[in-house]
Amino acid sequence: MTDIGSLLWEAATLMLTGMCVVFAFLTILVYLVQLMSKLLPVELPPKQALAVQKVQNPDQTTVQPQIIAAISAAIKLHREKNK
Repeated sequence: MTDIGSLLWEAATLMLTGMCVVFAFLTILVYLVQLMSKLLPVELPPKQALAVQKVQNPDQTTVQPQIIAAISAAIKLHREKNK
């Protein structure tokens, strides 16, 4: 039968080895991410987003009176049904 001292020594060795491996992995990961941020270009916004910012034609922003009348009639019927 093994004594408690050797079991504790083995557990401490295993714990220290695991902590060193995790520390080494995280250190390498940090340096790789920093290297990637220097090597890869900065992401630019797509050209489509810039095209949306153009001023729209004022004729396209006006609503036809027939559409307003149809929407108003539909709202009135809906309100009458749900009283």
